[in-house]
Amino acid sequence: MGAALRRIQFGNALAAFGNGFTAPFLFVYAARVRELGDVTAGSVLALFAAAALGVLPFTGRVIDRRGPMPVAFVGSFLGMVGAVGFGVSGTAPFVLASSALMGAGVAVLHPALATMIVACSTAATRSRSFATQFFLNNLGLGIGGLLGGLMVDEHRPATFTLLFVIEAAMFVVLAVVLATVRLPHATSVDAALPGEARQPGGGGWAVLLRDRPMVLLCVLGFVLFFTCYGQFESGLSAYAVEVTRISTATLGTALAANTAVIVLAQYTVLRLVERRRRSRVIALVGLIWAVAWLAAGASGLVHGTQALATALLITTYALFGLGETMLSPTVAPLVADLAPARLVGQYNSAFALVKQLALAIGPAVGGLLAATGAYGAYIVMLVACALCVSGLALWLGRRLTARQDRPDRSLVVAGQGVTPDDVPASGNEVTGRHAVVAAV
Repeated sequence: MGAALRRIQFGNALAAFGNGFTAPFLFVYAARVRELGDVTAGSVLALFAAAALGVLPFTGRVIDRRGPMPVAFVGSFLGMVGAVGFGVSGTAPFVLASSALMGAGVAVLHPALATMIVACSTAATRSRSFATQFFLNNLGLGIGGLLGGLMVDEHRPATFTLLFVIEAAMFVVLAVVLATVRLPHATSVDAALPGEARQPGGGGWAVLLRDRPMVLLCVLGFVLFFTCYGQFESGLSAYAVEVTRISTATLGTALAANTAVIVLAQYTVLRLVERRRRSRVIALVGLIWAVAWLAAGASGLVHGTQALATALLITTYALFGLGETMLSPTVAPLVADLAPARLVGQYNSAFALVKQLALAIGPAVGGLLAATGAYGAYIVMLVACALCVSGLALWLGRRLTARQDRPDRSLVVAGQGVTPDDVPASGNEVTGRHAVVAAV
C-alpha cells in the first residue's frame, strides 16, 4: 500500500470514528435531549438521507471534471458545519438544517474517497484496498459508538455537544490529512481500459445508462442494500424485539456480533475470495443472507426456548457480517473496473446513489410491514430478495469480461488480436474491444 493510499485510509478511518460518536444517538438527541419530539427526530433522519439523494446525482460529474480532492474538501466542510450545528442547535429548523448539511457532506465524501482509492491502486491491489477501507470504517464506527455510549448522558446536553464537537474535529482532520495526499495524474484504470473508452465525449449518465453490466450491477446493488443494510434499523430490529422477544440489550449484542465478525474475519475472507470470480462470490453472499433470514424467521418460531431464539437471532447478524466481508473486496472494485477512466467519479456516485435509495426505501418497507404485524410476509420477502441477489449475480457474471470478473487471471494472449479481457467470463462471446493492458 503506497503512502498516498495509507493516508486516505487513515483519514477515512478517523471520519468513521467521528461518525460513530453521533450516528447511534441522533434520534435520542433530537427527540429527548433537545425535546423536539419523535416527529422532528424522524424528520432529522429522513432529511439526512434526502440530502444525500439530492447531491449525489451531480457529484460524479464534478469529481470527473475537477477531481475527487476538491469534492472531498467540500464534503468535509459541510460535515464539519453540520456537526457543529447539531451540537449547538436548540430549535427544529436549525437541527433540520444541520442534518441536511451533514447528510450532504457525508454523501459526497463516499464517491470522492472511492475515486481516490481507485487512483492510488491497481487492478491487482484494488480488492484489498477496498476491503481495508471497509474494515477501517467498521472499526472506526464500532470504537466511536462504544466510546460515545460511555460518554453521553441524556440528562446532560453538554455531553452530546461534546460528541458533535469531536465529530466536527474528525472532519477537519480528514481534510488536513487529504491535503497531504498527491494523487496520480491518471487513475490506474486508464492503463486497463481500451483506448476508445478513454476518449472524451458523451454525457456521463448517458454512457452509464448504455452500459448494461453497470446498470445490472446497480440493480443488484439496490437489492443487496435493501436486503441487508436497509433492514438493520427498522424491520429486523422490530422483528427481534416484537417476535423473537429479545431485550434491547441483547439486540445491542447482536449488532456487536455483526461488527465483530467483520473486524475479525475481513482479511481471512479476503484471502479466500480475492482469487475467485466476483460474480460467484456475490451469488454466495445471497445464499448466506437467505440462510440468515431463515434463521431470523426460525428465532420467532422457537417459543419457550429463549436461549435458542436469541442464538438464532445473533447468528442472523453474524451471517450478515460474513456476507459484508465478502462484498467489500468485490462490489466496489467491480464498479471501478466497469467505469471508463474519465467517468470513475460518475460510476462511483451512481452506485452510491443506488445505495442511498435502498437505505431510504428499505426502512420504509420494513417499518410498514412491522407496523402492520406482517412479519411472516416480511421474512418471506427478504429470503426471496436474498435468492434474487444470487440470481442477479450469476446473470451479471455472464456479461462481465474475464478481467472484470476475475482480474487476477487476466493475461494478454500473445500474438492474438483478442485478449482475455475481451472474452466474457462465460466464455461464449467476444466483444468489439481490441488491445488492452491487463493486470497479472
